[in-house]
Amino acid sequence: MTSPVFNTDGLLLDQIRLTGITATGFHGVLPQERTNGQTFVADVVLHLDVQPAAAGDDLAATVNYADVASQVHDVLGGEPVDLIETVAERIATVALAHPSVQAVDVCIHKPQAPIPVPFTDVEVAIRRVKAPTAAVLPPVVAPVNATPPVGFGGFDQHIHPEVSPPPPVPIFGTGSVDLAPVPEAGVDPLDAVPAGPVPAVLALGGNLGDAKALLQAAVHDLSRMPGIRVMQISPLARTVAVGGPADQPDYLNAVIAVETVLSPRDLLRAAQAIEQAHGRTHVEHWGPRTLDIDLICYDSLVASAPDLTLPHPRAAERAFVLVPWAQMDPTAELPGLGGGPIAALAATAPDADGIRWLALDWCEAPPGIQL
Repeated sequence: MTSPVFNTDGLLLDQIRLTGITATGFHGVLPQERTNGQTFVADVVLHLDVQPAAAGDDLAATVNYADVASQVHDVLGGEPVDLIETVAERIATVALAHPSVQAVDVCIHKPQAPIPVPFTDVEVAIRRVKAPTAAVLPPVVAPVNATPPVGFGGFDQHIHPEVSPPPPVPIFGTGSVDLAPVPEAGVDPLDAVPAGPVPAVLALGGNLGDAKALLQAAVHDLSRMPGIRVMQISPLARTVAVGGPADQPDYLNAVIAVETVLSPRDLLRAAQAIEQAHGRTHVEHWGPRTLDIDLICYDSLVASAPDLTLPHPRAAERAFVLVPWAQMDPTAELPGLGGGPIAALAATAPDADGIRWLALDWCEAPPGIQL
């Protein structure tokens, strides 16, 4: 058993252990690790209360560990990153997205790590707790008539049913929505609707057809999407293709800053709808495409799932994102592991010499938008 986790009532949480989930991944900082791949192994311990499921013999009251195992496998063999610390964080995020899981222990093994001395294994182990429903230590029990300690009953974090919900507020574009309250523990942060407009950054690119016209149209389409307001448009960068097949045409790339009242996943879906509306063509990994719209960051959110990782896992090393972004907003910062000031990241990006030129006045502001 790993060290215990208690809920805020002082009850010991149960454990479901998944040991030895194995996949071939391409994580690492060395070129041969990205090219050849190697074995990665994950041990995952889910902390939860299994009594409701046992009492009713009900799978819906616990966690489907087959689903968790599949998701862990997908992360291990999925989007390459430099650090196994990042892999561990992504797996923890996936596990905690299951409502019944209150805490998770993740241990990543890299037995084939490129270490020049004899060794058996490299491990990174983390614990992540879904606050405020779980605590690593038992909660403090206050004496009768004593002031409750902060964090254990000192305040009420829940919306009472007798309190009227906030009235509908106008959103950008057309129509209106009811903004959701701050999500309770267990709600996937990638599906959480903010209580007000939050900043986000999107990167646009393409190298097929009339790429400039397509990017201009995409910016205007985004400005017309309900729930999205375009705030800033970067210069247009012409860049050499990074990765993928050789002899590709140069790309045109730009970055836009928006404010949105959409959840991260809904913002991504809106971007994907615009891609499809403009006949997105992209049949080869890192190959030529008509239009790409990537969600780079959403406020300061750090989250990972098989379909969406925030911030974008390669944003910190891509000059075709960083250079126009730094030109648009020299004070911007990329959140999360490996983040930092955009201007500094742009100056040290590996593909910085692939920026051919920047054009300033390439896209008029969408109607009604003051930039």
